[in-house]
Amino acid sequence: LPQRLASLVAAAQEETWQSRQQLQAQQQEVARLQEELSRARQDGERWAAALQRAQREALEREATRGAEQARQQELIRDMKERLLELLREKDALWQKTEGIDTPVPSPVPRDPGLCARCHKDFRLLSRRYNCRWALGAMGVALAQRRDGSALTACSLSRLCQGRVCHTCSVDMGKHGRCCLICYQQRQPQAT
Repeated sequence: LPQRLASLVAAAQEETWQSRQQLQAQQQEVARLQEELSRARQDGERWAAALQRAQREALEREATRGAEQARQQELIRDMKERLLELLREKDALWQKTEGIDTPVPSPVPRDPGLCARCHKDFRLLSRRYNCRWALGAMGVALAQRRDGSALTACSLSRLCQGRVCHTCSVDMGKHGRCCLICYQQRQPQAT
């Protein structure tokens, strides 16, 4: 019996020792898993912070790009306006050097889809005409420069350029149509 008790005690001690070993192994596994979980949480926080930073930078870039586009569109609009001013100045200088009286241009509306005189919309049934008042009898008189070379029809046709409807224009035969204001300036007896 004492040998049996001794063997049972030994078996119980062996079992206890194995249970302690398993418990220690499980505690080590739990510690390792907790450490991995902690690292995973830190990585998750780091990636979340990086994502927020990237989203914030993308929004800032988008705002900067939008502001830059607005500035470029404004610059383009200013450059177009300046180009038109320079073209008008060039035409005025050309007229002065050629001895041409400066015509009073027709009031051109801001909207190119409207008649310069009656502000009627140009649609399918109402045609728009560019005023070409320099090409009439006056165009024949201006057909030679001081040096004797001939002026082109293109250079003569760019003086007024107001857009008018059929009602507000006068047919000048093969020279096209001109607006009533320019026609009345050229021929004061006409009404």
